[in-house]
Amino acid sequence: MVPAPSLDSPASAAGPRITVRTGSGTGRTRLSAFDAALREAGVADLNLITLSSVVPPGSTVVESHEPLEHQHGDRLWCVLASAGAEQHGEVVWAGLGWARDTRTGAGVFVEHHSGSEEALRTQITLSLEDLCASRGWSQVESSTVVATAECVDDPVCALAVAAYEVQGWTSGA
Repeated sequence: MVPAPSLDSPASAAGPRITVRTGSGTGRTRLSAFDAALREAGVADLNLITLSSVVPPGSTVVESHEPLEHQHGDRLWCVLASAGAEQHGEVVWAGLGWARDTRTGAGVFVEHHSGSEEALRTQITLSLEDLCASRGWSQVESSTVVATAECVDDPVCALAVAAYEVQGWTSGA
């Protein structure tokens, strides 16, 4: 695999612009730590709808923390990796890896969590290699993001999010 900082498709492509974000947070409960990590990643006020990690051809995948345009409570289609801890001294890691076939533009995300950065990165690499090989992709671009958190007193959460699309709610049925 050839590392790449982003997976930008040609301008003529019609796939979504997917922003990859990370966050970590602390709270008095695991849930509030998760919310704090979502807030740091810029997606706390959205309803997350998780996807199975397929990147459509023509998509652009970039690391970003720019604010997403949304109303409080809108839906966010995303791939999510998260890890939480509540024992003093426990360290957690969460990360996303992604790869795209350079010939077709089709891609995949993988999401993992672990107690160490080395184990996390190994799992991401192995998963990407397997997923690409099973699809017959021999020429790929790939990248990874990771987040970490260490529990000192209160629960913590580390997460990585690939934000595909924000959708509002329609009224009436």
